[in-house]
Amino acid sequence: MSSQPQAEERVAFALPLTMSGASTHFCPGCHHGIIHRLMGECLEQNGLGESAICVGSVGCSVFIYNYIDVDAVEAPHGRAPAVATGVKRALPDRFVFGYQGDGDLAAIGFSEIMHCANRGEDVTIIFVNNTVFGMTGGQMAPTTLLGQNTTTSPKGRDMDKDGAPLNMSELIASLDGTAYSSRVAVNTIKNIKQAKKALKKAYRAQNQKQGFSFIEFLSACPTNWKMTPLQANEHVGTTLMQRFPLGVFRDTVE
Repeated sequence: MSSQPQAEERVAFALPLTMSGASTHFCPGCHHGIIHRLMGECLEQNGLGESAICVGSVGCSVFIYNYIDVDAVEAPHGRAPAVATGVKRALPDRFVFGYQGDGDLAAIGFSEIMHCANRGEDVTIIFVNNTVFGMTGGQMAPTTLLGQNTTTSPKGRDMDKDGAPLNMSELIASLDGTAYSSRVAVNTIKNIKQAKKALKKAYRAQNQKQGFSFIEFLSACPTNWKMTPLQANEHVGTTLMQRFPLGVFRDTVE
């Protein structure tokens, strides 16, 4: 009996070499995994895997070193931009990026991120905004929406007592040292593609020594929002984007 010829095996979707392949520990519906994938693809496609140094901070974002297979430094809570500054100044030929959540970057780390951007440090900061302290118990964050219930705002964020949510991309864009600042999302295929383009632009800003680059990702947090993954994904588009519109707020990259 003659054997049938075997079909050639083709790989349609492979893991970037810059990713470890570790199983995710994130909650179902969390967007960190999609963001990691985009970051890994952009690092590989720009040939930055060997030169990249990641600076993680405290919160859900800290676990990035389990998934992105590059050299990594862990910073104290909120201090990733300061640590990234030191790493870049000591090793100016390396690609240095930070990865932070909203409680970490916009609360305890607000001073660090603002001064890092204002000085025009040649680093890239990835900011994941899910409008709540994700790891530490679901407390109100600087980006928590008005009326949003958290463990420290059980009746909803109140404008008179708590002030308005911070729009970090717009704040960063107002500083002279910023070369690139944009806000993206990964809740739809269209937005994922746009997010990847923005990441490439931010990476190019650093490679060309144009100054500070900043990407804000709107992200779902089903656990602390008390939603199903599908509800949380929809919430990003119907609610978060109303307060935090997607777009490029500063672009001086050649």
